[in-house]
Amino acid sequence: MDLRYGSSLAVKEADIALRRGEIAAITGPSGSGKSSLLYCLAGVLPVSGGEVLFERTNLGDLSDEELSLLRRDRFGFVFQYGELLPELTVEENAALPLRLAGQRKAQALATAGEVLGRLGLRELRKRRPSQVSGGQSQRVAVARALVHRPAVVFADEPTGSLDSVGAQVVLAEFLALARSQGTAVVLVTHDTNVAAQADTRYTMIDGVLTLQGRSVS
Repeated sequence: MDLRYGSSLAVKEADIALRRGEIAAITGPSGSGKSSLLYCLAGVLPVSGGEVLFERTNLGDLSDEELSLLRRDRFGFVFQYGELLPELTVEENAALPLRLAGQRKAQALATAGEVLGRLGLRELRKRRPSQVSGGQSQRVAVARALVHRPAVVFADEPTGSLDSVGAQVVLAEFLALARSQGTAVVLVTHDTNVAAQADTRYTMIDGVLTLQGRSVS
């Protein structure tokens, strides 16, 4: 796939395939096109050439409404700073994908509580985002991304705002929970230590994606 901004190619003939439950990491310098590629894969940015397939469906053939539903129901997202809604509690933030899909509040909060418990946050579920630490906030973002058991989670520098110890803990919990659910993860990171936890590792330089290593069959 290609992505062009005006006359400039941000992503050049990228070729990436993801299997169920696989963790793929993309590293590279700032401005290399990593995030642009991630947003193309998630259907947020339309590609300029080639195609993005999800379960044999070309995302380019879907309407805006169909893409929105796909991202809501089958995809999850984790960003560098969590992006939690400050007016909601921890459990309400985690339950948000279920509520948006029409699930009743009591059931959605119960499911969110289970996921938060697996991430060591059950006792904090009634707090607001302003009342938890950065690492805890990022765990809530992980819970929100995984609560609806998506097929794929797209993670853009998910530990970039944390110190090295906090990043290691959050990443381990994130990937363990994703693997236990059979959720694939595409992980963009500057940190080679983070990338080392992935099954498949790519580098990206000047829009060119290169496979560096694969530890899955």
